[in-house]
Amino acid sequence: MKTAPRVRPALDAETRSWAKRITVLAVVAVVVTVLVLTWNIAVEPFSAGFYKIVEMRLTTVVTIILVASCQAVAVVLFHTATGNRILTPSIMGFESLYVVIQTAMVFFFGVETLSATDGVGKVLVQSAIMVAFATVLYGWLFGGKFGNLHITLLVGLVLGTAFGTLSAFMQRMLVPADFDILSARLFGSIANSNPEYLPVGYVVLAAALFFVFGKRHRLDVLALGRETSINLGLSYKREVLTTLILVAVLISISTSLVGPMTFFGFIVATLAYQLAGSQQHRHILPFAMLLGVVTLLGSYFVLHHIFRAAGLVTVIIEFIGGIVFVVLLLRKGSL
Repeated sequence: MKTAPRVRPALDAETRSWAKRITVLAVVAVVVTVLVLTWNIAVEPFSAGFYKIVEMRLTTVVTIILVASCQAVAVVLFHTATGNRILTPSIMGFESLYVVIQTAMVFFFGVETLSATDGVGKVLVQSAIMVAFATVLYGWLFGGKFGNLHITLLVGLVLGTAFGTLSAFMQRMLVPADFDILSARLFGSIANSNPEYLPVGYVVLAAALFFVFGKRHRLDVLALGRETSINLGLSYKREVLTTLILVAVLISISTSLVGPMTFFGFIVATLAYQLAGSQQHRHILPFAMLLGVVTLLGSYFVLHHIFRAAGLVTVIIEFIGGIVFVVLLLRKGSL
C-alpha cells in the first residue's frame, strides 16, 4: 500500500513577509560589503596588490559584522527581558565598568600597560570581569526576597553612575599625555579592534546564538510580560537572569573589541521592530543582526570612502542614536 507523500506546510503570511524583507536586506548587505572591500583601490584589479588591500579591508568588515551582531542581539534580548524598548544595556553600567578597568590600569600602572597587555588574554579577562559583575549583581538581586527587575535596573543605573564618577576622578589625576592616549582607547572606534581577538569573539557569538535559538520560544513567552509568562508556566526569574547574563556576555565582547557604543544597538533594534514584519524572536533576531551589519557597514563606507572621515562613524551613529532615544522617550512620556 502506497503512503501519501509528505506535504510541507505552506509558510504563513507573516513568515513570507519576513522572508521577502530579509532577502532584500541580505542583498543590500552583500552589495555594501563588496563596495567596502573594493571601492577606490588604486592598483590594477585582481593583481597581488589588489588582493592585499582587500585582505586588509576584510579585517574591518569582519570586525563590523561581529560588533553589529553582538550589539543587535544584546539589545533585543535586553528589551525582551526588561519588557521595555526604551532602555539599553548601557544603563546597567557595563560600559562604565569597561571604562573603569581601562582607567585604573593607566592610573595605577602607567599608560604603557595598555599596549603591554594587549592580546586575547586581556580581552578574555575584561569580558570575564564584566560578566562576573553582571552575574553577581543579577544573582544577588533576583535571589533576594524582594528582588525584582525594577530594583535591578535601579541598582545597575546607580553603579554605572558610580563607575563613571570614579573614572572621571582618576582621569583628572592623569598627566595630559596619558589622558590623551587613554581617551583614544575609550572612544568607540572600529580602528581599536585587533584581528587576534576576532576568532574568540566569533566563537562566543556562535555559542550565544546557538543558546538563543534553543530558547526562542521561551523568549516569545517572556516578551509577553511577567504575569503572562508565569501564568503560562515559564520560570520568569530564571529566564530573565539567564537572558541578562547573555546580554552581558555579548556587550562585553563588543566593548572589549571596539570600545563603548551606547546607542548603536538601540537604533538597530528600534528599526528592526518596525521593519521586520514580525515580533517572533526567530524572525526579529536575524533581521536585527543583518540590519546592524548593513547600518554599520553602510555608515563606514560613506564616511570612510566618500567623505574621508572614518573616525566619525561611531560619533555620528551615537549622535543620531541619542536623538532617537530622546524622541522616543518624549513620545512615550516615561521609561
